Amino acid sequence: MDVSQPKLTSKILWLMAISSGLVVANNYYNQPLLGLMAKDFNVSESKISGITMFTQIGYACGLFFLIPLGDMFRRKKIILIDFIFIIGSLLAMSISPSVELLIPISFIIGFTSVIPQLFIPMAATLASADEKPKAVGFVMSGLLIGILGSRVLSGYIGDIYGWREMYYIAVLIMCVLYILIYFYLPEIYPSFKGSYKNLMLSLIKLFKSNSSLRSAALRGGLSFASLSAFWTPLVFHLEENFHLSDGNASNIAGKFGLIGAFGALAAALIGKVISKYNKNTILVFTTLMILLSWIIFYYGGNNYIGLTLGIILIDIGVQSTQITNQSIIFSNHPEVGNRVNTIYMTSYFIGGSLGTFISAYAFERYNWVGVIGVGSSFALLMLIFHLFSTKK
Repeated sequence: MDVSQPKLTSKILWLMAISSGLVVANNYYNQPLLGLMAKDFNVSESKISGITMFTQIGYACGLFFLIPLGDMFRRKKIILIDFIFIIGSLLAMSISPSVELLIPISFIIGFTSVIPQLFIPMAATLASADEKPKAVGFVMSGLLIGILGSRVLSGYIGDIYGWREMYYIAVLIMCVLYILIYFYLPEIYPSFKGSYKNLMLSLIKLFKSNSSLRSAALRGGLSFASLSAFWTPLVFHLEENFHLSDGNASNIAGKFGLIGAFGALAAALIGKVISKYNKNTILVFTTLMILLSWIIFYYGGNNYIGLTLGIILIDIGVQSTQITNQSIIFSNHPEVGNRVNTIYMTSYFIGGSLGTFISAYAFERYNWVGVIGVGSSFALLMLIFHLFSTKK
């Protein structure tokens, strides 16, 4: 039976944007808290950074195995069931007695906190053709504000109360959000008819058959690798090179998230104007912005002004790249939005986990210079690949 989809109203768009921000925040609360966790469990920087890495790996796995279900089952039902597991994993995080348990719990938090990646193609599906980039940009802005706000909130809560209290608060936030989604989110009906096996096989077919999707996936993965290479060791950089205590470093690292709000504003702006400009040209400029940020981190990374300027540039560059990439893939495949988003975002977070892993070890061995080398290398690879693929 053909069931017409609901229209995208302002209330629905706001709900999806706010929900995206609040859910994705679960993945990033840990970053400013790593120093406190390392001290609490008496472990090394590289070992505690495994929490961030496994959260991102979990997110990538959730994207790959859960998000395609949005084309197969009713999305609201998937979201509400998933919320039960989000709440359970956050509660487990808050009471975990050892770092060995925190690692798998972090994986589950990442695996279940993929709901924003259902909202983004949902906005594209419900919006009219000319409103798609704007709708996607708006939801992405909510998601990005959630990422940045999570760092601010967790840094503040960690400094005053402790890292476990942050996760108790997260449980409460998710319970409230569950109620709002239950009553106000409309149902979106599936477009795919077939088995889960065929659904997953269709991902391979989509990836093989579309070069623009493959290019966007690689660009996205490299850009997020570069961004993660900065944010993960930031709190340790502040502790060792700015001579701050664990709590103060967590708080300041969180406050730097406010500066990254420029990236969220850029996402909203890019979403409005992207159809007016050549997307390949936009991607060259956004990649150059990421590279420039690492140059600033190299020369000014040991003072607050340099860090501030670098954060503004890297966040604007990465988030503008993200919106441009998603505009390309959703325009080419509107009927399979969840699956193309799965391919893209899985690559995105595989890149993020790789950036986290390499930069954590680089910082432990070479301090801030090692982080610069890792982050700038990812950005340079992204530029070379984009210029080569565009020319080809």
